[in-house]
Amino acid sequence: MAHYALLDENNVVTNVIVGNDEGFEGKDWEQIYGDFSAQVCKRTSINTTGNKHSQGKEPFRKNYAGIDFTYDAEGDGFYAPQPFDSWVLNKHTFIWEPPVGYPDDKKPYTWNEETLSWDLGT
Repeated sequence: MAHYALLDENNVVTNVIVGNDEGFEGKDWEQIYGDFSAQVCKRTSINTTGNKHSQGKEPFRKNYAGIDFTYDAEGDGFYAPQPFDSWVLNKHTFIWEPPVGYPDDKKPYTWNEETLSWDLGT
């Protein structure tokens, strides 16, 4: 089974559905599901995150789509909502990145948008 993201007029994901595999019965399932839902439909891969496929295959559309993700037609990929104003979208992975890297000391941190730094958790 394949997964499909349904998009609103702003290319924001409104739903993710399970459907037939691409090419099953020689049909264009993106078109069929899109017509049925009256929305644009794009296939998404549950095995793709950060433009990497979990089984070593070719990654598909950068990330598995979720509700409120955006589809970027130019980059042909999905990305999550921006978590903080200071974070920047990596155009290769389609993952949001903080202006300062996460500390490497294996302690729990939370992002502080006011100070643009990581605060040690409790």
